[in-house]
Amino acid sequence: MSTDTLAAPDVRGLQDQLWTAVTSRDEHAAAAVLFTALDAGIDAETALLDVIAPVQARVGTEWAANRLSVAQEHAASAIAERVIAALAHHPAVRTTPRLGRVTVACVDQEWHVLPARLLAEVLTLRGWQVDFLGAQVPTPHLIGHLHNNGADVVALSSSIPTRLPTAHAAVTACQAVGVPVLAGGAAFGPDGRYALRLGADAWAPDARSAARRLADGIPVPVPAVGRQQIDDLPHLSDQEYTLVVRSRPQLVREVMAQMETRFPPAAAYTEQQREHTAQDIAHIVEYLGVALYMDDDELFTGFLTWTAGILEARRVPAASLLPVLDVLGTELKDFPRTTRLLGEARSALDLLAAAVGNNPGASDDRSALPALHPGS
Repeated sequence: MSTDTLAAPDVRGLQDQLWTAVTSRDEHAAAAVLFTALDAGIDAETALLDVIAPVQARVGTEWAANRLSVAQEHAASAIAERVIAALAHHPAVRTTPRLGRVTVACVDQEWHVLPARLLAEVLTLRGWQVDFLGAQVPTPHLIGHLHNNGADVVALSSSIPTRLPTAHAAVTACQAVGVPVLAGGAAFGPDGRYALRLGADAWAPDARSAARRLADGIPVPVPAVGRQQIDDLPHLSDQEYTLVVRSRPQLVREVMAQMETRFPPAAAYTEQQREHTAQDIAHIVEYLGVALYMDDDELFTGFLTWTAGILEARRVPAASLLPVLDVLGTELKDFPRTTRLLGEARSALDLLAAAVGNNPGASDDRSALPALHPGS
């Protein structure tokens, strides 16, 4: 049965059953939902992309809204991964490879492996010979694999934008050994703008689109001798990215030193709350760095407004972010692009604070916030 012929209510019903199973931490029930559906005629690709993937997206949404804890999010994700692995060995989904070889890997330090795993399974179902290398693949190891095993294409996955500089290095290295790169994942932007800016040979927004793009063929790149990051991103010549990234520990310490003066409720923070606050500030500086790398205001502003929503859901006022930007602005006042990014982000937060009616003295539940990524 194809995706097109399966009635939408049936898919939604399967999603609801799987949601109940994963949030109850019942791995066997989760597997039974999918195996029963396969036995009833649903195709494996539909099970992967129209049942498992939406449920996992819902897990992330519920974590962001503070309706699932990090532990619950991790448990649900672990069950999803094990169900996908079990699904791959179901007799109904076995496919004989008849197409080329694709290496699927997450960039170094990227731990969100599920999108790459889903792609690997879909490509296998469609007849590709897939080498799935998993999460956090260091670029030298990826290139070593290509030298030893070959590949027609590398499908490179990243979900977190702060991994874009690492993704850039991986794209360049793969192309240097004559292997084209198909980029995918939320890190590359909703329209793939960052993938193209970093020189990827192709981009796809989801697994089905990636499979179609591979079927159309991706030309082998001509290696550019001596190609460097600055060749793709000339603005890096001002060194702002390098200087900000290298200064992150000092910047975090300076913000923490001034936090109580600029945001009085911080004086009552426990040691654990202070530790989480320092982690959050480090994430903010990290995103500032990658926004400088890409020279993209929206990347930094989008992260700050998303963070504000995460904090508000945990009863931490978004106004607590403003002194962070103020201190960073003072410390980095001699950097023009950085000053621009901080100014845009502050304007966005001012608007958001006015819209939600922030109360800086609001009840604070920092102990529930384990930094700014559910995968941390």
